[in-house]
Amino acid sequence: MTIVQALVLGIIQALTEFLPVSSSAHLKIFPWIFNWNIPESFDIALHFGTLLAIGVFFFKDWINLIKGGYKKVVKKENSTEGKIFWYLVIATIPAGILSLILDKISDKIVGNNLNFEMALIAIALIVMGIVLYIVDKKAKSKIKYEDITLKQSVIVGMSQAIAAAFPGVSRSGITMTTARALKIDRESAAKFSFLLATPITLAAVLVDLKEFVFDIPFFIRSVFKLYFRIIYN
Repeated sequence: MTIVQALVLGIIQALTEFLPVSSSAHLKIFPWIFNWNIPESFDIALHFGTLLAIGVFFFKDWINLIKGGYKKVVKKENSTEGKIFWYLVIATIPAGILSLILDKISDKIVGNNLNFEMALIAIALIVMGIVLYIVDKKAKSKIKYEDITLKQSVIVGMSQAIAAAFPGVSRSGITMTTARALKIDRESAAKFSFLLATPITLAAVLVDLKEFVFDIPFFIRSVFKLYFRIIYN
């Protein structure tokens, strides 16, 4: 794997992760098109970068959510932040378990058949695009972020498992589509979707972390090589 390939895939991840399209699918499509040999551990590194980006962007939100969740349990103080924090916790648990189960089933069905996987990804991208457009167009925006219920949180959370089952289905795309179908307004659907992504992305990174080998000397050499190329070319 080269530095150029790493930069290209990093840019693809950055552009697609926060759009309702599957970033994982695009990270498989481009190496397939250009016949690149990319180690699976690099995908973990990219998702770790995504986790950092989400964490930084929603840092204040998560601080307020954690404070609210703590006050709701310990001090019995009710707030939007406290309610949403525990809704996120409750929604993440069954979603995580179901995602692991469906991911294992999907791996067994798809296996190492790359052409079959690419066909599934193409179909999923097209179908999800159409479904998201239709649902967003027809859904009414009646429910705001602070009015989201526990039932809606669990339904939106569980929908994440579909992304684990079908290659090419966007996690943010399916959660936002589900939220819009439940009449949650666009801004609230997007915010809740990305907050919901934080714990499940963290869990996914931790589960796969054992496959990731961080070669510090190689990283340092690569950074210096890139630096000198930029300076002297």
